[in-house]
Amino acid sequence: MRFLYLKLACRNVRRSVRDYSVYFFTLAFASCLLYSFTASGDYLLSLDLTEEQRGMYGSASMVMQAFSVFSVIVFVFLVIYANRFILRRRSTEFATYGLLGMEASCTARVLVYEGGILGVAALVAGIVAGVALSPAFGAVAAFVFDVPWRFALAFSPSAAAWTCGCFAAIMAGALLLGTRDIRKRSLLQLMNAEATPEKPKGAGRLSLGVQAVLACAILVFVWGSCLLQPLAFVMWILPMGVAAVLATGMLFRVWAIRWSDRAARKPERYLRGLRCFVVRQVESKVSSSASAMGCTCVLIAVAICMIVAGFAFSVGMRSEGANIAASALAPIGYVGIFYGMTFLVAAAAVLALQQLAEGIDSVSRYRILAQMGCDRALMRRSVWAQTGTYFGAPLAFALVHCVFGLALIGFLAFVLGSSSFALIAAGTVVGTVCLLGVYYAITSRACEKMLLSSGAAGA
Repeated sequence: MRFLYLKLACRNVRRSVRDYSVYFFTLAFASCLLYSFTASGDYLLSLDLTEEQRGMYGSASMVMQAFSVFSVIVFVFLVIYANRFILRRRSTEFATYGLLGMEASCTARVLVYEGGILGVAALVAGIVAGVALSPAFGAVAAFVFDVPWRFALAFSPSAAAWTCGCFAAIMAGALLLGTRDIRKRSLLQLMNAEATPEKPKGAGRLSLGVQAVLACAILVFVWGSCLLQPLAFVMWILPMGVAAVLATGMLFRVWAIRWSDRAARKPERYLRGLRCFVVRQVESKVSSSASAMGCTCVLIAVAICMIVAGFAFSVGMRSEGANIAASALAPIGYVGIFYGMTFLVAAAAVLALQQLAEGIDSVSRYRILAQMGCDRALMRRSVWAQTGTYFGAPLAFALVHCVFGLALIGFLAFVLGSSSFALIAAGTVVGTVCLLGVYYAITSRACEKMLLSSGAAGA
């Protein structure tokens, strides 16, 4: 019987390639990040370091271990998001199994087998990608430590073992929650799950006014701690980050709902083209995914601040009379640039994957628009407008977060004698905007192709 369930799981994976492609790439990207984070210190060993520089490598390794918790948090977020997406997409199929007489425990077993198959494949692909990218990470290390770079593939057995252990534990927890969710839902709930909007949880159940006041109070506390109590802010960086994510998510939810109300007050603009459709789309999606948008927003802000700090405390210190300080701060610079870049790519990937996942849910809506005779150019503009909102809102508010973080970093750079801080900060912000712009264009084009081709087919 187990073999039959395993065979069914393999067939389901092959049959649902489109749905599972988003799931697979999310898991593979997460495992690549986790491996790269853990193996980042080992990239320095592939370089020709002096004894003094190897001593600095030891300092960098200790700093890496202190920041490793952030990589695990990002990894957990990516896996949970991917698992929720696939459960929502497959709920109707699971309900069909129940109608055919399959018990909920057996359906859960099929889900576990499918998750295991995809998980193992994604884990291998992620580690292979991490090893293939090791020369690029080594180039970052060589740049920060100011040593010659040479092409070398670096594999870290300890990092691979750590990644496998974390991946297995987090996947087991995610699949356990998924199977529990399937057992708790009735057949009717499973049949309507894909068309039923997700209800906000936690703080999302509070009234809009309470959410706005609570979010502003939390952010004032976080920003004030960053400026007035920097040591305490650094010591409590993890709970401060969680608080910022929750507050930002609440503000996104309040903004989306109130934006819809304000837009409806101006009928001449609200009813122009597909603006009303776009506004309602954004409102329905942001209301349920505000926490995810808050997390990516804070992740972008952290990435910008870390990259700026990394360049300011490495390249910015390369001046006459600052060589000793530059050597001492090289590990911090390496951590800042490496983690900042990977966090930034992670945030952009999360935004792209989120839009692709939600694009699948919108296929039927665009098919209806096409059947009603809606102009293709209008639908195309609505796709780009929705995607632009999802990319632009987190970026805009991330820059607000960065005002306070960069103020602290700028003060430290001034005290330590780092040069060209304003140029470094401006270049990092421009580079971030350009990177997210590229992701936005690629994601919008992919969503356009997916939604409009389906809509045209139904016309």
